[in-house]
Amino acid sequence: MAELKELVEYLDRYLRVAEIPDYAGAYNGLQVASRSPVDRIAAAVDACQETIEAAVGQGAQLLVVHHGLFWGDPLPVTGRSYRRLRALFEADLAVYSAHLPLDVHPRVGNNVLLAGALGFPVEGRFGTHEGLEGLGVWTAADLPREKLAERLETACGAPPVVVPGGPAHVRRLGIVTGAAASLLPQARAEGLDTFITGEGSHHTYHDAMEWGMNLVYAGHYATETFGVRALAGHLAEEYGLEWSFLDNPTGL
Repeated sequence: MAELKELVEYLDRYLRVAEIPDYAGAYNGLQVASRSPVDRIAAAVDACQETIEAAVGQGAQLLVVHHGLFWGDPLPVTGRSYRRLRALFEADLAVYSAHLPLDVHPRVGNNVLLAGALGFPVEGRFGTHEGLEGLGVWTAADLPREKLAERLETACGAPPVVVPGGPAHVRRLGIVTGAAASLLPQARAEGLDTFITGEGSHHTYHDAMEWGMNLVYAGHYATETFGVRALAGHLAEEYGLEWSFLDNPTGL
């Protein structure tokens, strides 16, 4: 077993939570405290009712997530906010959230791990967002666009949506997981011919086609399962704890 305070301090250091900027409403770190020592960790992409109940059912004392409970100003503790918190308090289950600090981490980050799952070593970083430099990663590639789509389907579990505005043979590839289509202009400015993210707006189809770029949507959820799994596994190994990943795909 390990004390929650010790685990939180380790995660804060490992992820550099205090140093990495995020959305104004995002809160990284311990979001819900508990009294119990931890011997089992559950990991999930989203801190939703289903994953909270699944973590409780598995007897976890700590739930590590990428998308936490709180985004923006405090809300009244009513409705679903009340139900989520009540379930956490009744089970004495703590919640730790890591958003952009997890995306950009060099070892357990979503971006580097998706690149690795596709078989590409990271060669550099690009992209600025919310004051954070180097949000995305890029790599040199040498494969047909169709083969890249096949690798993404294997890595993420579903066929990606491909906007074929760029070359049929991929040479310079950028990755930013989640909802990062707004970085498409920055990917273009970096000379990338292909950009992979999770989801984006309708107009990005025309942006990619008219700018001569391949834009690939592999799913917000699917591209962000990598980091929490790696983070929970790392923490469990460091402290000799059990852990599990709670898969709750949205299809988006």
